[in-house]
Amino acid sequence: MGAPPKPDVPVITPQELAEADGILFGFPTRFGMMAAQMKAFFDATGGLWREQSLAGKPAGIFFSTGTQGGGQETTPLTAITQLTHHGMVFVPVGYTFGAKLFGMDQVQGGSPYGAGTFAADGSRWPSEVELEHAFHQGKYFAGIAKKLKGSA
Repeated sequence: MGAPPKPDVPVITPQELAEADGILFGFPTRFGMMAAQMKAFFDATGGLWREQSLAGKPAGIFFSTGTQGGGQETTPLTAITQLTHHGMVFVPVGYTFGAKLFGMDQVQGGSPYGAGTFAADGSRWPSEVELEHAFHQGKYFAGIAKKLKGSA
């Protein structure tokens, strides 16, 4: 969608998802749902779906939106359908981030569905609290994934 190439950022193939113990999906929002490129990525997982390669794997979501009303909750809600079709276990961050999720002293993204940021036109960087929320989600998710793997 016009973003410059990022040659230093590794690109995963859909088939590599089967190797993971758990997956945190991150993506930008377009009109209140995941961007078309991410939907195309999920569309390419049909073979994994057929083989049930992702069934039972924990999955979470984090996201960015352009505006405050741009989909901080609708984006993850519409993305959960992809996880459900694969039989993945959705791991929301919930309100485990505590009082910082309720802060009203600054603009901040995120929801109980996952960490989030407001990217505006691409010029805004995540705030400190948004970064803390993302770090918390990663740590929380890893703990759940470890527990699920240990019980298998």
